[in-house]
Amino acid sequence: MGSTPQPLIVDIKENSLDDGPGIRSVLFFKGCPLSCVWCHNPECIGKDVELSYDASTCVQSGECVKACKEDALSLGKTLVIDTGRCTACFDCVSACPSGALSKMGESMSVQELVARLCKDKPFFDNSGGGVTLSGGEPTYFMDYLCELLQALKRQDIHTLLQTCGAFSFPTFERLVYPHLDLIYYDLKLADPQAHKQYCGAANETILDNFIRLHAMALDGGVEVLPRIPLIVGITDTVTNLGTIAAFLRKHGVEKVQLMPYNPLWRQKVDKLGLRSRFVAASSNWMTQDQIEACADVFRRVSVDVLP
Repeated sequence: MGSTPQPLIVDIKENSLDDGPGIRSVLFFKGCPLSCVWCHNPECIGKDVELSYDASTCVQSGECVKACKEDALSLGKTLVIDTGRCTACFDCVSACPSGALSKMGESMSVQELVARLCKDKPFFDNSGGGVTLSGGEPTYFMDYLCELLQALKRQDIHTLLQTCGAFSFPTFERLVYPHLDLIYYDLKLADPQAHKQYCGAANETILDNFIRLHAMALDGGVEVLPRIPLIVGITDTVTNLGTIAAFLRKHGVEKVQLMPYNPLWRQKVDKLGLRSRFVAASSNWMTQDQIEACADVFRRVSVDVLP
């Protein structure tokens, strides 16, 4: 497995208390088979390395413009990046004195990753934590993921996968599933056409994979926790939540986790120079009353909503 192709890693968030039990290190893979219009990690959608620009920290020194051999940068009120000229050499990132320019995506070997993650093993052990694999979509890279998970289990580290569920089940079952301790499984939209419209692909495979994994969990396999992002006007509707609640109840699912809308993703889209298709969404955080109204849809069919 030493020649396994390496995916790009966008970030490693240490000391996380929000991505599974205990204190965790969260590994963000770059690349996803979906393209959700509200993606909270838009820098993780594409597989390739990208340039990010934060205008709020730019001091307009002009050093990045001087460093660019392709004349892809120019200074106006903010830095202007000609993506047609940019060759992703990232000389501008090295020259930037303020850190306004950054490289999204870094190739790391399994050995490098495990060495870095193991530095926090005392925190994992003392808190019941471990490593969470997120993104993007980690299962985009099954062979690499298998090698990484095996290495983590040799260090007796708890492993948790956050997944959108759009993967080949036979390959997943063979390479990834045996090395997992917990699965967080996103369910976004019940209607296939709405899922295709807002997420870039239909959801039949996602729902089928969830049913199979949950059945395995009921038979003593890896625990699977369904999670639903609450996106204003799209996933938080009574119709969508009610259909998902009925689906979960039908298959004997007893608990779910709701993820309230987080408007901060818009700043990431701006930094990447992207144009979001999601123009009608609220720029505000959800109120507790809104969240409770969503939770009540599940409670009415006896599906417990975790905090």
